[in-house]
Amino acid sequence: MKQLKVEVAVIGGGTAGLAAYRAAKEKTDSVILIEGAQFGTTCARVGCMPSKLLISAADAAHSAAHTAPFGVFIDGKIRIDGKKVMQRIRDERDRFVGFVLEAVDGLPAQDKIIGNATFTSTTELQIGDHTQISAERVVIATGSRPSYPAVWNELGDKLIINDDLFNWTDLPKSIAVFGPGVIGLELGQSLHRLGVEVLMFGMGGQVGPFTDPEVMAYAQKTFADEFYLDADANVKNMVRKGDNVEITYLDKQGAQQVTEVEYVLAATGRRANVDNLGLENIEIEKDGRGVPVADPFTMQTSVPSIFIAGDASNQLPLLHEAADQGKIAGSNAAVYPNIRVGLRRSSISAVFTDPQLAMVGLTHKQVTEKYTGCNCFETGSVSFENQGRSRVMLKNQGLLNLYGAHGTGRFLGAEMIGPQAEHLAHLLAWAHQNRMTISQMLDMPFYHPVIEEGVRSALRDLNAKLRLGSEMLDECMECGPGC
Repeated sequence: MKQLKVEVAVIGGGTAGLAAYRAAKEKTDSVILIEGAQFGTTCARVGCMPSKLLISAADAAHSAAHTAPFGVFIDGKIRIDGKKVMQRIRDERDRFVGFVLEAVDGLPAQDKIIGNATFTSTTELQIGDHTQISAERVVIATGSRPSYPAVWNELGDKLIINDDLFNWTDLPKSIAVFGPGVIGLELGQSLHRLGVEVLMFGMGGQVGPFTDPEVMAYAQKTFADEFYLDADANVKNMVRKGDNVEITYLDKQGAQQVTEVEYVLAATGRRANVDNLGLENIEIEKDGRGVPVADPFTMQTSVPSIFIAGDASNQLPLLHEAADQGKIAGSNAAVYPNIRVGLRRSSISAVFTDPQLAMVGLTHKQVTEKYTGCNCFETGSVSFENQGRSRVMLKNQGLLNLYGAHGTGRFLGAEMIGPQAEHLAHLLAWAHQNRMTISQMLDMPFYHPVIEEGVRSALRDLNAKLRLGSEMLDECMECGPGC
């Protein structure tokens, strides 16, 4: 049995793990990077990049099929070659993964080890059956994996996750998508626009990541108008039937339907990869899902020498968050016990559907909870249905809700569905991180005609409401420091 002794051990070679490794190496040379299977980030292999390749193909097909309103007509049938669509996705996916692997190959060989890591104590790790590592500090960056009901495994190879989809060599004729969240919406809409018959089922009415009921209702209607989406589905039965899956469900009118699809895509959420780390061998505080609890500003767990980052932390499962968390965790692990609070940026997330979805800063739920009981915030809104540039481009679908605080006039957050929401979200996130007021944001330059004018309209609406509600300031000041 090989034995190693290091100052910092990083478990996981994905986005968070690589960021943690690099940050730790800036402070000490005694760092080892442990990867259970293969290096390469979730983003490059099965997440951000291949999904955007599928979305881009779907956008091209959808645009080609909807030129008539502009007076532009394509004579003849638009043909989608599923094999070529998937070939480009796999080729480009492999190219992105290659960049990550090149970076990993450039790391010193003695700093890398392959094998599943298990805690035998707070400072001891067992790697597979071949190595024991004594580490003064440890960073957990093991990522996450798709989660779905175990009974679905009875569907065999007809049950897929997003990892499997990107290895297809052709497009199927039909698919049932369970989970209208970020992954389900992006992949489901893309497949629909590429000619695949799509049925999408959800639970409890949740659509996308939204907490604002108005924005979520708009999103639900928008997507349901394009393909079959039941956000609160009643699925009675799902069984393998030859090469297909037979699904029995009640439709939105309450009538029982029986249909067959080629595949079932499980997009019902993700689970942190911490259940096989031997956490039962150490005394560490965990949340209700069994994930170690960590300070979001230091990434330190209840065991002072153990840090956690990325999707494994069960905080914000986004690539940029994983990179930031990894950097904080790695740096603090290297300088422990002299840890420091790391930079945590304003929250920003985007979903690359059409129209796009985005959230910035505090969510509607967080704003409501923080200012509950005193009505100390207002909501400014704009519909993109009649917004100038949006109508010009025939992309006039969407709703933006902005939240602002009484008294301070501070911009608190936003939830939106609309054209180019990814870009609007960036502008709003920068404003949020700079703690700008609604008045200050309105003083910023706006060009014409651009979609950003919709943001200005929402800001004007919010500013007017804040002025009208200024008499509530005294009430807010009395309800405590939370306001």
